[in-house]
Amino acid sequence: MQQLKLVATEDKLVISLSGEIDAATSDDFYAEVSAIYSNDAKDVVFDCAALEFIDSTTLGTFVKIYKNVVADGHRLKLVNVRPRIKKLFEICALDKLMEIEV
Repeated sequence: MQQLKLVATEDKLVISLSGEIDAATSDDFYAEVSAIYSNDAKDVVFDCAALEFIDSTTLGTFVKIYKNVVADGHRLKLVNVRPRIKKLFEICALDKLMEIEV
């Protein structure tokens, strides 16, 4: 089960992620993030400290979100990424595209 919570909106949207995001929940994840972003378009930071699992579908969802944010001239960053999840981004070379911090 995936949880998404907007935790800050001062100068950027900080969205805390927890649980699991996979093929079954990635569409909901995309819809929720898109709704938050469309209401207040600015830089997006995903706090992944409590994110336990993602799959390849979720990687694609992050790419879609990234493209939308960058097209508007903003930045996307993932912070507090667990090494196991960061490895998935590295395997697909997405760490070269997105800013990712462990």
